[in-house]
Amino acid sequence: MATDYYAVLGVRRDASQDEIKKAFRRLARELHPDVNPDPKTQERFKEINAAYEVLSDPQKKQVYDLGGDPLSQAAGGGGAGGFGAGGFGNFSDIMDAFFGTASQRGPRSRTRRGQDAMIRIEVELDEAAFGTTKDIQVDTAVVCNTCNGEGAAPGTSAQTCDMCRGRGEVSQVTRSFLGQVMTSRPCPQCQGFGTVVPTPCPECAGDGRIRSRRTLTVKIPAGVDNGTRIQLAGEGEVGPGGGPAGDLYVEIHELPHSTFQRRGDDLHCTVTIPMTAAALGTKVPLETLDGMEEVDIRPGTQSGQSIPLHGRGVTHLRGGGRGDLIVHVEVTTPTKLDSEQERVLRELAELRGEERPQGQFQPGQQGLFSRLKDAFNGR
Repeated sequence: MATDYYAVLGVRRDASQDEIKKAFRRLARELHPDVNPDPKTQERFKEINAAYEVLSDPQKKQVYDLGGDPLSQAAGGGGAGGFGAGGFGNFSDIMDAFFGTASQRGPRSRTRRGQDAMIRIEVELDEAAFGTTKDIQVDTAVVCNTCNGEGAAPGTSAQTCDMCRGRGEVSQVTRSFLGQVMTSRPCPQCQGFGTVVPTPCPECAGDGRIRSRRTLTVKIPAGVDNGTRIQLAGEGEVGPGGGPAGDLYVEIHELPHSTFQRRGDDLHCTVTIPMTAAALGTKVPLETLDGMEEVDIRPGTQSGQSIPLHGRGVTHLRGGGRGDLIVHVEVTTPTKLDSEQERVLRELAELRGEERPQGQFQPGQQGLFSRLKDAFNGR
């Protein structure tokens, strides 16, 4: 036994195939001629190639361990370090040494998973608050009923590619100063599938799927908001070759309400009352999401105050309960008074000692709702 292939790769005689492969890849990265053009390094590269060719092949390794020389017995031997049919193990091994992954072998499947799809639907505030169901129409790819996803015309079927013989790839052997190099590429005739469809289905043109409009019923849970997405598993696009369908996502768009503004699960609205009602107190009817209710305006209510109606907001999407309905009060001052109204107000001012009020000055400050309202109005 002239050459100790185990020593060439720097592994033990009882090393596993994984250890042998790792040792070869490490040395290949260091000694490949493209990395290190030194002639001595090229000779060393041939040695590790020969060692790996023997030790990575169980039959050759057995012959070598019994004292034989498997390279001298190889048919069409490319010599030690050759790149022939047995040389270099597989060309993918050297590719893996440099790029970290081996090239995929075998034909690729015509059947693949379909893409996900998304559709946007509009809901009213009460529908978002309490949940609802809606029928939606979607245009997606479905399995072709004519060929059942096979892609071949009825009465025909896919046939093994005569160029690659079903392997999905073709190989080419070229010679270099290192010996023979075998490279593989997808078969140009079958595009790597390993089979060809001589007579494609006339309905789907061989794709195995067609576009169709379907009606789906979507259950919208209570508490959804703008941008909420509901996943419908398996209701998206059917994949090429009749592959499994992707998912359909339904995105919620909540329409503006004429009275309420939603912030989270709370609802906000503004009621405008005259100063007399604010001073004396009153009850104001309000159509809530739960029906008609009366908002109690207590005597002395000031402009900017808020009145909460607990549990009258939107249902919490996760967990029980609901948000609140917040009623913001704005008190208006009359701008036009007739003589009688002016007389009465002057008498009231005299009774209250407010004919010439001094006023109370303090740093300017806006309430939260007023600031938000100004922000929405662009002020």
